[in-house]
Amino acid sequence: MLERLPTIDATRDAFAWEIPERYNIGVDICDRIAAERPAATAILDRGAVYSFSDLKSLSNRIANVLAPIAGRGDRVAVLLPQCVETAAAHIAILKMGAISIPLFTLFGPDALLHRLKDSGTCALITNAESAAVIDGIRDQLPDLRAVFSIDEATETTCSLYAALNGASDAYTPVDTAAEDPALLIYTSGTTGNPKGALHAHRVLLGHLPGVEMSHNYFPEPGDCIWTPADWAWIGGLLDVLMPALYHGVPVVAHRFAKFDAKAAFALMAEHKVRNAFLPPTALKLMRQVESPPQLNLRSVASGGETLGAELISWGQEVFGTTINEFYGQTECNMIVSSCAALSPAEPGVMGFAVPGHEVRVLASVGDATGPIAVRAPDPVMFLRYWGNPEATAKKFVRVDGEDWLLTGDMGVVTESGRIRFVGRDDDIISSGGYRIGPAEIEDCLLTHPAVEFAGVVGKPDALRGEVVVAFVTLSDGAAPSDALAAEIAAHVKSRLAAYEYPREVRFLSAMPTTTTGKIIRRELREMCHV
Repeated sequence: MLERLPTIDATRDAFAWEIPERYNIGVDICDRIAAERPAATAILDRGAVYSFSDLKSLSNRIANVLAPIAGRGDRVAVLLPQCVETAAAHIAILKMGAISIPLFTLFGPDALLHRLKDSGTCALITNAESAAVIDGIRDQLPDLRAVFSIDEATETTCSLYAALNGASDAYTPVDTAAEDPALLIYTSGTTGNPKGALHAHRVLLGHLPGVEMSHNYFPEPGDCIWTPADWAWIGGLLDVLMPALYHGVPVVAHRFAKFDAKAAFALMAEHKVRNAFLPPTALKLMRQVESPPQLNLRSVASGGETLGAELISWGQEVFGTTINEFYGQTECNMIVSSCAALSPAEPGVMGFAVPGHEVRVLASVGDATGPIAVRAPDPVMFLRYWGNPEATAKKFVRVDGEDWLLTGDMGVVTESGRIRFVGRDDDIISSGGYRIGPAEIEDCLLTHPAVEFAGVVGKPDALRGEVVVAFVTLSDGAAPSDALAAEIAAHVKSRLAAYEYPREVRFLSAMPTTTTGKIIRRELREMCHV
């Protein structure tokens, strides 16, 4: 844990990593606490309270159910919303020494097919709604041997709870090394399909300093945390759920099908939430609520895009605390953060490099702006991209004999020593806290019979940061119309994810391309302003 010291430099100097050689996330966030405080509350879900003892029992039974199907190194996916079964499933898979794959329930068939097929997933835990989507692609997934549903069994799925009824709640976790693979989290890129970022068990320990800093020295007695961010994302899973369980802090499990700002206020008030991770889009929607209830939050963290002075001031008034911004990415998360308990916020600036992580702006002499990079190795850093050594190699650069991971973002160091985000050196779209790669959407657009070519870019948006805009040229016989634009947008929304569909579809007579046929997205971005 971070030591409370008067300056960031003193805090950084006093910090030292303690990464054991043998380590297992599942044991550390569940079994360890269950042994120390079995009755302590772990998860509040759908009106029920689950203790760490309950979580251990449920995860052990899930591990015994999965044992005949999956073993060390095998990939098992979890396709569920925020609920106790999601937490228990991840813990079970990790205790088995298998690799857990978090998947988003709003993914359409194309998005799920790529992730499940690319990873060679052998088993899946889901619910009835998502199992129906899997049924449509099951014949294309030869490695998928079993699908368990937390709802009733069907012709193609087994009932998880029926299987659990006959399973023992005693299980001996596999002895894993801190460097052994634990989680495979897919992240979008500018070219090709989403890549799987493979993380080791040590990744949780690597997250802890950033979580503690962004939540004003988390935890303190009485803390209780919630986020609207789905646990399928690194922001929900490794910034909230797992660090909270590690510290024995109760987690409220609730994700709105569609974010409701008034309901979010009510939820936090009802459960006496003291800590929250609220993405910028959620904050902007909550800010629109008239006469919100006064909350007594001890800490609010946010990441994904820069917060302005006005939003921070609003947060201080409504939440009773300063919103701490943090920065990271799936491959190397929680590496920069603000901490109001340590130093006043600097609006528009991400924060300091978190103790334990060496983060630099690799600027040329006389040029203050440069690529944001993190020195390797680092406990929070990913092992590699799944099955993609070329992409892994491109992620790193050697400077003065040292290896540095390139985040793909540009930044500048301020006079206070903080790092300010300047922009991206790629084409990733940041919308509502989600990082969206244009290539996956472009590929989906091309499956519509009326689309001949497609280019996707982000357009600045006051609420979401950016929105997805699709430029398309049409096939012979198709004519531009508002109805066709809506149909094309709905096509993407139904096949990928709701947050990825284009909010605007514009028709072009010709797509701007280079001589080698690559789309010139810079020109498309310029067209967004016309």
